[in-house]
Amino acid sequence: EMGNAESNAYQNHLCRFLPEEQSDIDGVFDTLSGLSSSAGAKNGKATKKTAYTREPLPEQMTVRLYNGMKSIGLTGKSSGLSEQIAKEQFVIFMSNLLKGNADEKITIIMRMISKTEGPVKGKQIQEFTEDLIVSVVHVLSYRKELKGWNLENTRDSASGVKTLASQLLSELKLADGTKPVGPQLMETNFDQSVIEDWVYRVPQISVFLSVVIRQGLHVLHSLPDQTKDILNLVPGCKGIKGRGLVSLFDIPSIIYINSHLPAELQHKWQLLFSSRLHGESFSQLCGHIANKGPCVVILKDVDGYIFGGFASHSWEAKPQFQGDNRCFLFSVFPSLAVYTYTGYNDHYMYLNHGQQTMPNGLGMGGQHGYFGLWVDSDYGKGHSKAKPRCTTYNSPQLSAKEDFTLDAMEVWAVGDLPESAGTKGKKSILDVDPEAQALLEMAGKSRQSEGLREPIEDDDDDD
Repeated sequence: EMGNAESNAYQNHLCRFLPEEQSDIDGVFDTLSGLSSSAGAKNGKATKKTAYTREPLPEQMTVRLYNGMKSIGLTGKSSGLSEQIAKEQFVIFMSNLLKGNADEKITIIMRMISKTEGPVKGKQIQEFTEDLIVSVVHVLSYRKELKGWNLENTRDSASGVKTLASQLLSELKLADGTKPVGPQLMETNFDQSVIEDWVYRVPQISVFLSVVIRQGLHVLHSLPDQTKDILNLVPGCKGIKGRGLVSLFDIPSIIYINSHLPAELQHKWQLLFSSRLHGESFSQLCGHIANKGPCVVILKDVDGYIFGGFASHSWEAKPQFQGDNRCFLFSVFPSLAVYTYTGYNDHYMYLNHGQQTMPNGLGMGGQHGYFGLWVDSDYGKGHSKAKPRCTTYNSPQLSAKEDFTLDAMEVWAVGDLPESAGTKGKKSILDVDPEAQALLEMAGKSRQSEGLREPIEDDDDDD
């Protein structure tokens, strides 16, 4: 009965999976088939629904995955008759999307964007991309893979979904190299070769699809060689737990900004400073962020614009520019974008405090009095000057008004804190006397004095 299905193509696709992966795929297929046939295979709609939405994935994505699987032609069979997904379709779908090159992925992605053949409109690609990002956030949350972030301690993801989708779509190039924008982009027709080029150039699309399939359908989600690409998709989050704080970041923007950090810093973010926790004071800011290694600074102006920068070196209060060409500026809202160095000058980052002769404040890019991003030591004032662009980073004006009033600010250390940044000078009696601590722990008592100092969190799992 499986004669046709044992076609060469099918065998070739099957061979891409290691034996333990094959049994994983068999198991998932059997589970899905069991769910759908028990729902009565007569009714195509019920089949689709029960086969794939067991909650881990939003329904729109389930339907798109189904359309992608159905689009795979079966050898020697007319595939139009059955609503069921054949094993062969399932395996080829998995193989193309998880192990394939851009060429192999593209036909399926085209069917996931639109059920009908032929070119697709920008609007359809935008909807597909938004569904994809919504599904990534949803499935990571569902599977408890957000590593200490959650939908309560971050900004609402809805606007982040839109801004990240727009950012990824801004990379769509027509065959002649032009990039349509705005309303024109929505109405433009894009053919398969253009979308293939886009998927090839914008790695997030493949990574997001991989997350949705692996974590959503729970297939190949734990095999080590398979998860490298998604390992640091979301960094571990430290220092926000239990503090009733909502970060200025949303999950899509964390994923996007993190992907631009040097690879060795992508595994962990730790909150160093929040104006909402530590007060609106420049000396507090300096005290919390000095000598803590590379950091991400994010601020929100009173008009609701959210933007910031990545500092590749420890902040040090001194009257010279510091940092290197890995620094960048970024915008989170109303648009999401990263602006990297131009080579024009080396004014990457600057922090000065309590000096008579040089400007006092925190700055990135541009020059004194004309920074791409500036927070004045007279806390609460800042500017983002860029007529037309910031010389160091080629960034536009990031704030709503050139001279802005600060609403909130956060600084996150990224990667591991430098050794010197420990709890130096803040030793508690428990640090001095390890035996006292050991006794307390044996007795099951918590460390009461812990609450008195800034929490440096242990690597606890999220909830």
